[in-house]
Amino acid sequence: MSDHSENAEPKSESLIDKIVEKIHDHDSSSSSGSDSETEGSASSSSLKEKVFRLFGRERPVHHVFGGGKPADLFLWRNKKISAGVLSGATVIWVFFELLECHLLTFVSRSLILALGLLFLWSNAHTFIYKSAPRIPVVQLPADPFLEFASTLRAEINCGIALLRDIATGRDLKKFITAIAALWVLSIVGSWCNFLTLFYINFVLLHTVPVVYEKYEDKIDPLAEKALIEFKKHYAVFEEKVLSKIPKGPLKGKKA
Repeated sequence: MSDHSENAEPKSESLIDKIVEKIHDHDSSSSSGSDSETEGSASSSSLKEKVFRLFGRERPVHHVFGGGKPADLFLWRNKKISAGVLSGATVIWVFFELLECHLLTFVSRSLILALGLLFLWSNAHTFIYKSAPRIPVVQLPADPFLEFASTLRAEINCGIALLRDIATGRDLKKFITAIAALWVLSIVGSWCNFLTLFYINFVLLHTVPVVYEKYEDKIDPLAEKALIEFKKHYAVFEEKVLSKIPKGPLKGKKA
């Protein structure tokens, strides 16, 4: 009996040792797995940080457009509303551009028709019911117009400050960019009138952002390559041409 008990004790001890070893192995494997997961997440986050985004943006396209109803409209979150707005703009453009109807003529004749109908209806109502009709009073709220005027004022002041900064001659890059943009705008203006230009921009706002949002992973690498090539050509142009042009007086220079 004593020999049997002595043999049973080492067996139980060996069984406990095996269980302890398995627990240690599981802990070491789980810790190594968690370390590899953290390393993988860190590497993936570093890769995400290195991804080039057009115009240096760090937020989604929807947030860039404000994240409200205008963003939903331009990014076709509600296809019926976006299609309806684009169709309405197309009808207006066709009516004024292709049918050659002038805005002032259209507004004047529409007001003549509306006032004539209201005048006849008012007199007919007075003659039949012996009382004047109740025409609703329409008053526009002041807050949206004040907000729009304040925003427009701030944007105009920023534009004036930018033009002043360009006119001082301190930044040749801004000067050339402004001249090139105005030159392109003058060429586009000679091709079409203001209404057509506004309609083209409206269509681009309803097509380019949604296409970019859908294919941004393919567009961003191409844009990065184009930007690198542009910087190379601009560096050569700056070295050979811009560096030889005399600049204006420095801002901090004293007489």
